[in-house]
Amino acid sequence: MRILILGGSGGMGRFASSAIAKFDNFDSLIIADLNEEAAKKFAASLDNEKISGIGVDVTDEILLKKMLSQNDVVLNLTGPFFKFAYPILKLALEEDCHYLDICDDWEPTEKMFTLHDLAKEKGKLALLGLGASPGITNLLALKAMNELDTISKVYTGWDMSSATPEEESSQIGTNAAMVHAIEQMIGKVKIFKDKKYKMARPLDKVAFEYPEIGEFKANIFGHPEAITFPHHYPEISESFNLMHGDNGLFNIVIKVMRFFIEIKLLSKNAAARILGWLEMLDKNSEDSENDLPPVYGFAKGLKDGKETLVAATLDGDDEYKDMSMGEATGYPLAVGLKMLVEGKITSTGVLAPEACGVDPDEFFHELSNIFGESVQMQTIVTKKVLA
Repeated sequence: MRILILGGSGGMGRFASSAIAKFDNFDSLIIADLNEEAAKKFAASLDNEKISGIGVDVTDEILLKKMLSQNDVVLNLTGPFFKFAYPILKLALEEDCHYLDICDDWEPTEKMFTLHDLAKEKGKLALLGLGASPGITNLLALKAMNELDTISKVYTGWDMSSATPEEESSQIGTNAAMVHAIEQMIGKVKIFKDKKYKMARPLDKVAFEYPEIGEFKANIFGHPEAITFPHHYPEISESFNLMHGDNGLFNIVIKVMRFFIEIKLLSKNAAARILGWLEMLDKNSEDSENDLPPVYGFAKGLKDGKETLVAATLDGDDEYKDMSMGEATGYPLAVGLKMLVEGKITSTGVLAPEACGVDPDEFFHELSNIFGESVQMQTIVTKKVLA
């Protein structure tokens, strides 16, 4: 299989590329990046004759179309996704190319779902948001859902302070992930509540009980999981993506930053730099055994006629917290590609991870193989039957 990875030498892309380089079952891997020198240098460092690097501007539709026509699958790690995700996916499908990305923005995700019929007609898979959140979170939530007979609520959650910025990238300037985080904290975001899509204020509190740990309040965030679960599972009545920090001060500071952004006394880029600094500080804070896990999926529904709460997280949370955003985001995408190439994903259409037919346990086993012996991605499922 011929693989094209857009943004393949960036902060997230280099981890996906390096993982794919160790696979046996591909014919060629082209690492494409706006920074041509970085793409070629990084490709050469992987020391594999099947891998090459090129410079590609994804806004050059003629060149991009040519590249897509010469490959079987494209991995898209170029942001901002609200600008590039939909047009790249549309071109990929028109050129009979499978598509996988790490899109963590609900708006382009919603728009890309409109290409589902085209993907089905072409017999191609467009797998959206296979990173950390979305990605790992979706499959943890699916793991929790599989424990229930019927599902009413699905939450995906993650710890903002566990998102360690990557140290090396082909990009220069403010960290794009931090800019995205700021974007998802201002204005309004789409959620699913009372069986309806609604606009909500990001960072609003949501209270819920995590089985065997206790009651918590986490913050609404604008990631796509909130809309992808009800899209694929219409029986759900409520779906949120939730963010938390290890301490209350972190949450207070980001709300203060949001206030200053909205009254135009603080730029988004400046806020993104502050957020990156805050994450490094918060990451060094002491954890409590009663904290929410760094990443989790939660479902509420009926099991044997009884209302039941189920949550799933990863064993080895300490190792997860030590990962960079690049590792936690790029490696899952590489696993998705591997499972597609090996025929373990056979679905077609525009799908989120929870709907593509992936078995969560098999996915986390494959992810463990990429991380190596030091990290074993096993799931921990906890339950509570409500009286």
